[in-house]
Amino acid sequence: MLNPFTVHKDFFGFPGALILTFSLPLVVVFLYAACNERYVVEGCNLQINTIRSLFAEQLTKETFFNAKCWIAYLVWFFGLALLDLIVPGYYKKGTTLRDGTHLTYLINGKELSLLLCGALAARALYTRGNVPELQFIYDNFLPLMVVSWEFSLILSTFVYLCSYFPLRRPNGAGTYERILAEGGNSKNVVFDWFIGRELNPRIGPWDIKLFCELRPGMLLWLLIDLSCVQKQYLETGTVANSLLFVVAMQSFYIFDGVLNEEGVLSMMDITTDGFGFMLAFGDLCWVPFTYSLQARYLSLRPVHLSSAAFSGVVAIMAIGYYIFHSSNSQKSKFRQGLLPHMKSIKTERGTSLLVEGWWGLSQHINYFGDLLIALSWCLPTGFGTPLTYFYVIYFAFLLLHRQKRDEHKCRTKYGKSWTEYEKLVPYKIVPYVY
Repeated sequence: MLNPFTVHKDFFGFPGALILTFSLPLVVVFLYAACNERYVVEGCNLQINTIRSLFAEQLTKETFFNAKCWIAYLVWFFGLALLDLIVPGYYKKGTTLRDGTHLTYLINGKELSLLLCGALAARALYTRGNVPELQFIYDNFLPLMVVSWEFSLILSTFVYLCSYFPLRRPNGAGTYERILAEGGNSKNVVFDWFIGRELNPRIGPWDIKLFCELRPGMLLWLLIDLSCVQKQYLETGTVANSLLFVVAMQSFYIFDGVLNEEGVLSMMDITTDGFGFMLAFGDLCWVPFTYSLQARYLSLRPVHLSSAAFSGVVAIMAIGYYIFHSSNSQKSKFRQGLLPHMKSIKTERGTSLLVEGWWGLSQHINYFGDLLIALSWCLPTGFGTPLTYFYVIYFAFLLLHRQKRDEHKCRTKYGKSWTEYEKLVPYKIVPYVY
């Protein structure tokens, strides 16, 4: 069948989807309430009463219906969407879909990044380092967060409703059925809306899922980080080396993702998952407003790293990035047939499972590199509060969940070949540990 009925439901189906829909936005707001200009959690003393009062003060009618933030966010989102369509690049085919076709993607991350960096640098020179747009982002962190959440609700509802309408053929010769995500066709409205019913929602050539994965949320994360640097510099005349390190390394990570967007086309988010509230909220709200927590904390509580500590976190980041980048590069080259000499297992489906090099150490060695990168962003904040280690803890659980999903998918897909593969590569993520 082109669109089989969903049997296995992630997150325990409807109950889990409902709980996550309400709880995830509260987590984002909680992290803000625990780290802002008025209050920063120190030690393990969360002071629930204080945070409750901050919730009540901050979550006002103006926060939920902020016209300036809505206008700014819409200009940001659709301005990037327009640039995504008109900035030149090259075209790349995605993975084979269930109907045997391929989607074509415009890959222009390098060109778009150069354009945005040039515009930001010109703006900073014109304003002599005090960029009002960055100040606006910092001063309106909470209402912008709420707007991104509200926009995620609207966008996920829009793509869910569109998934019920057949697509028109380009030559006008009738219509054809949309390809739905295998995990989002359960016939339960709430679950399918949350997990994503359509696999690749598009408006013409504009791929909504790939755009949200790499553009508005990732680049807004960068701007939030830069707004933290600007705030500390304007207030103190200097910037702590810990904040500079975190912002520099996160900026490098962001640009590396945008510049290498071709690699995203083979990721589970694009090839397997539908686009619903989970991905929309994750891309547009969760990423920029939780991943920037370390920078926001350090802008309020500067930490000055010794030379040894600074060298240590740089080394962890470098090792993590080397593992992450070189392992993904090796896998990509192997899939392109550029490494035919490497040991692999031939499956009944005609594909091969790599069991040598990085991928002979663990089944998801790239996840191990990602975890080291995440740890290097948290360590510069010191050990005064567990709050700033939220990212690496959350990320570890996220990668574990992805590993379990991928394992279930591969065991079903490859059968005996996967059993043989697990004997040769027994470790899941961390070599010789797990």
